[in-house]
Amino acid sequence: MTLTALIGARIVLADRVVEGEALILDGARIHGLAAPGALPEDCTVVDLGGGYLLPGFIDTQVNGGGDVLFNDMPCIEGIRAIAKAHRRYGTTGLLPTLISDYPQVVEAAIAAGEAALAEGVPGVLGVHIEGPHLNVAKKGIHDQNRFTRVDPEVIARLSAPTAGRRVVTLAPELAAEGTVRALAEAGVLVCAGHSLADYDQARAALAEGLAGFTHLFNAMTQFLSRDPGMVGAALEDRASHFGLIVDRFHVHPAAMRVAVSARGDEGVMLVTDAMPPVGGTLGQFTLMDQDIKVANGMCTGPDGTLAGSALTMAQALRNAMDMIGCDIVTASRMASGNPARFLRLDHETGAIAPGLRADLVHLGDDRLVRSTWIGGAREDHRE
Repeated sequence: MTLTALIGARIVLADRVVEGEALILDGARIHGLAAPGALPEDCTVVDLGGGYLLPGFIDTQVNGGGDVLFNDMPCIEGIRAIAKAHRRYGTTGLLPTLISDYPQVVEAAIAAGEAALAEGVPGVLGVHIEGPHLNVAKKGIHDQNRFTRVDPEVIARLSAPTAGRRVVTLAPELAAEGTVRALAEAGVLVCAGHSLADYDQARAALAEGLAGFTHLFNAMTQFLSRDPGMVGAALEDRASHFGLIVDRFHVHPAAMRVAVSARGDEGVMLVTDAMPPVGGTLGQFTLMDQDIKVANGMCTGPDGTLAGSALTMAQALRNAMDMIGCDIVTASRMASGNPARFLRLDHETGAIAPGLRADLVHLGDDRLVRSTWIGGAREDHRE
């Protein structure tokens, strides 16, 4: 065994924070906890000098980063650049996300994801195809000219075998009965989003195997007293998950607090919906021939429509603590454990526990990222 002991930081477990103990890594895996005075022999000791050691963040919706938009570079080089940009902010697992596009671009994105998985690009867990099977009335920044209905060819494309995880966002009211079931049975994690589905239609999709809801509250039917909408279905269901963009712009803090109280924090996944400026240098970018401006952390199209975000997972964790009122244990579950469970990867990552992969993030006492580990390989950062 090649053991490394990480000492000097508070360790955030799934249910509590541990102080005064060491986290022992055995190569790419977590060996367990130990008292500093009872470390294994021949163990390399690394003093982190304070702060918090958490499971690495897992982001299921990442459109871009490092000045790269996945739609513009649906290839392994694009994925590599995006993953590297987000690693600086504590993200050790992600799904590069394709915004609604033409079939050949979708095919290229899926192929790129498989190539990245085969090569072992650090942090890549699969891909997320968001659209183009969405409702025009809830298109947001997506280009409606690229929208199509789900047909057998689409189902075959999205259901192609994968070495990782594939998430697909669609509008369930526009999909024929059995579509969600067919995709789910093929191993696809289907999410509802950019949709006018009412409560009953959302419940029907859940019955077919719908796994989650893309960016809760945004681009979907809202909760009303006599019409609970998709939001009501998402908050009521105890098995699915929903993403929450905690960036101060997409959702009011009070709405976020109500959602967490109603559903329980086990259903919440922090997501960034990140665009190229994350980890990049540009103050604007182009999306589907639209000029997107970035100002004060907000990305908007020419008409003021929100266009993803400039949010990082590290900032999302801090915002969950400061705006929702979560403690660091709960915020960590939202950023790591819950998305791992949604992706059916909680047997492999998403928590600090013996046998899991050593995917970690070290935050200083200021909650800024200092280091990450993916499969035990460390990188130092300055957020």
